Amino acid sequence: FKVCICSFLQGQVVGYLAKSLSLDSVGFGYLQTTFGVLQLVGGPIFGSLRVSCFLPLTYINTVLINMSSSVGSSQSASVFSIREILRLMKFPGVMEVFIVKVFAGLPIGLFLIMFSIISMDFFGLEAVESGYLMSYFGVLQMVVQGLVIGKLTNNCSERTLLRLSVFVFAGVGLGMALMRTVWHYCIIAVPLVFAFSMLGTITDSILTKAVPSSDTGTMLGICASVQPLTRTVGPTIGGVLYKQFGVSSFGYLQLVVNIGLFVYLLKNKIPLREVKSQ
Repeated sequence: FKVCICSFLQGQVVGYLAKSLSLDSVGFGYLQTTFGVLQLVGGPIFGSLRVSCFLPLTYINTVLINMSSSVGSSQSASVFSIREILRLMKFPGVMEVFIVKVFAGLPIGLFLIMFSIISMDFFGLEAVESGYLMSYFGVLQMVVQGLVIGKLTNNCSERTLLRLSVFVFAGVGLGMALMRTVWHYCIIAVPLVFAFSMLGTITDSILTKAVPSSDTGTMLGICASVQPLTRTVGPTIGGVLYKQFGVSSFGYLQLVVNIGLFVYLLKNKIPLREVKSQ
C-alpha cells in the first residue's frame, strides 16, 4: 500500500518539481523515462538488500520457477524469453488481440504520462486542484469497474465488447482533439475510463483463454508488461508530441489509431475462444 502511495505521489509531484527546475516538456519526458528505466532495473540492482526486497524477490523467483516447470523447461516459460513470447503469439487470435491491446490506448497513455505537465501548462491547475482531478478519475474508475464492466461482460460477447472499447476510444480521441478546458476533460474522462477498463479486462480475458492452461501465468505476465514498457518509452515520445504539436496531437493520434483498429476488427474475423484452451 505504501509503495502504491509513493508511486502515485511521484507521478503527480514530479511535474511540479520539473517546472520549478525550469524543465520543458521534453526534459520532463527524459526525466520520466529515467524513472521508468530505474523501475525496470531496480529490482535486480537492489535485490541484494535484505531491509524490504528479500521477500518480494523470493516470491517472484518462486512464481517464475513454477511457471517454467509447468511447460517442462525452466528457460522456455520465462516472461522475459523472446522465444516464449513468440510461441504464444502463434496461437490463433493472440497476435491480433495483443496488437489491439498495445496500440488502442497508447496515445491516451502518453497523454496521461504527461498529465502533470499538461495540467499546469494547458489547464492552469495548481497541485491541489490537480490532485482533486485525479481523485475524480479514481472514483470514476471504481464505479465503472464495479457497476458497469461486470454487467456488460455477462450480457455481451467478448468480440462485441472489444469493438465497443476501440470505438469509444476513437470518440475519446475526437473529444481530446477539441478539448479546451478542464471541464471538457472531466466529461471526456467518463468514456475514457470506460474504454480503458473495458479494453484491459476483455483483452486479458481473451488472451488467457487463447493459450493452454499451463501458459496462463506467462500470458498474464506479458499482458502486465505493457504498462511498464509504456511508462519507460512513453514520456520521451509524449514530451516531444506535446512540445511540437500541443495537447490536441494526443487526441488526433488516438482518433486515427483507433479508427484504423476498429476497421481492422470489423473486416477481420479474429478467432476468439469462448472457453479456456486445454
